[in-house]
Amino acid sequence: MQLTFIGADHEVTGSCHCLEIAGRHILVDYGMEQGRDSFENAPLPVSAAKIDFVFLTHAHIDHSGLLPQLAAQGFAGKIFATAATCDLCDIMLRDSAHIQAQESEWRSRKGKRNKEIEAASPQYLMEDVLAVLKRFVPCDYDEEIEVWRDEDGAGEIRIRFTDIGHLLGSASIEVWAREGSQRRKFVFSGDIGNADQPLLRDPQLTEEADYVIMESTYGDRLHSTEKPDVQRDLVEVLNRTFARGGNVVIPSFAVGRTQELLYYLRRIKKEKLVTAVDDFQVYVDSPLAVEATGIFQRNQQDCYDGDAQQLLKQGINPLTFPGLNLAITPDESRAINFVEDPCVILSASGMCEAGRIKHHLKHNLWREESTILFVGYQSVGTLGRAIVDGAEQVKLFGEVVDVRAEIAKIIGLSGHADRDGLIRWLDGFRETPKRVFVVHGEDTVAAGFADLLNRTKGQRAVAPYSGSIFDPVADRFIYEATPIPAKKKAAKAVSDVYERLKAAGARLIAVIGRNQGLANKELAKFADQVTALCDKWDNKRG
Repeated sequence: MQLTFIGADHEVTGSCHCLEIAGRHILVDYGMEQGRDSFENAPLPVSAAKIDFVFLTHAHIDHSGLLPQLAAQGFAGKIFATAATCDLCDIMLRDSAHIQAQESEWRSRKGKRNKEIEAASPQYLMEDVLAVLKRFVPCDYDEEIEVWRDEDGAGEIRIRFTDIGHLLGSASIEVWAREGSQRRKFVFSGDIGNADQPLLRDPQLTEEADYVIMESTYGDRLHSTEKPDVQRDLVEVLNRTFARGGNVVIPSFAVGRTQELLYYLRRIKKEKLVTAVDDFQVYVDSPLAVEATGIFQRNQQDCYDGDAQQLLKQGINPLTFPGLNLAITPDESRAINFVEDPCVILSASGMCEAGRIKHHLKHNLWREESTILFVGYQSVGTLGRAIVDGAEQVKLFGEVVDVRAEIAKIIGLSGHADRDGLIRWLDGFRETPKRVFVVHGEDTVAAGFADLLNRTKGQRAVAPYSGSIFDPVADRFIYEATPIPAKKKAAKAVSDVYERLKAAGARLIAVIGRNQGLANKELAKFADQVTALCDKWDNKRG
């Protein structure tokens, strides 16, 4: 039994951990890194073809974004996730592949004219997304699921998803592991949600664990000493911006944050709280956000909190209202730039790294009358972080744009629990876990939060670096990695034809390994088939 730390260790994105239980290899999340990469991530301890299962905490790309790459490299196992997470991954992973293809095409085009712009290959293609989507197994909250059990008694694996209140379908995951006579229970927190948020329920607690792997995004801060009044703050921004004749441009995560903002904007418009103009239009310029809103509506009974449920009982859809405009096509998106009256523009991505938001920034950043309103976390190294930190100029589509618009923030919409919220979740365990592993936080934040837990909560907490390997049976680290600064590396497309062939070969080796012990007659038949395939292709080059 081993636990290996791969991604989001002393970093915030690229979440990934690997469990080995009785010869079975499991990934908990396999996310894409976003923004600046501080440290090198260790490679997976086995090839993708030898990964048996993936347990996915939620659909955000920094937790799910590399699953198609895993499929392209030979993964053929099952991916367990809540039903809502399965639905969201269906649209988010397709969107990720689409954005990568667009970015690659743009960079290739520009690179031919400007040697300073590097060409970039997509990490995966749409066909890889379609392949991995077939691997998803939808699960219900609070249901104990037998993932695997060896008939000879070598081991078993069971899991349960608990609503963690971060995103529609988000969950902490309990993993019961048995290897021979040894039993251990792991709990992976996923991203712990903020309490008292619109739409979603508060994080639910878990009572028992031997080992806890928990996030620490806001482990060094409190959101506010007072309960934030998001609606009031949003009304103030709208009033002062519309009084200047400007637009309110909101870089918003298409899944989760956009739906929360629609919830507030419906109430603001219904109660006529904006006085600077008689009325205003709201544009959601993100096909992904539009699709995600539909998924929110389909999963409302399972995931919405009490207030939203009350609206539904009254026949009120909390996410729609008069004056809401959905931009799907590129022409509809471009038309927003020619709207003369002040308006609200919600567009992705939330950190301004890709998507249509970059076009709206280009049209509004230089306008003193407009406001760019940030409503979510901005990772170090992202365009959004640069703007929030006071950049006077930014580069968009190869052009320098002056930042003259008002830059504002609303912090009450955070999807992550603050320091006290993290501790409140950890306090839900009836007995102190053997150890707490602190992950998914910036370098000093993760280390500081682990130290806080040791000093004030009596926990055995540590913030391991990528590559560290822990033995839960012996209750000790087999290997404690040291940080390796990240190096800039060219993107490598795993989806070109030759790479796909190598992935198929790796999968074949994994299949051969899993068939050890099969009847000799069946093994001989398998060997003959492989030999015939080799004979067919061995002399193709003449």
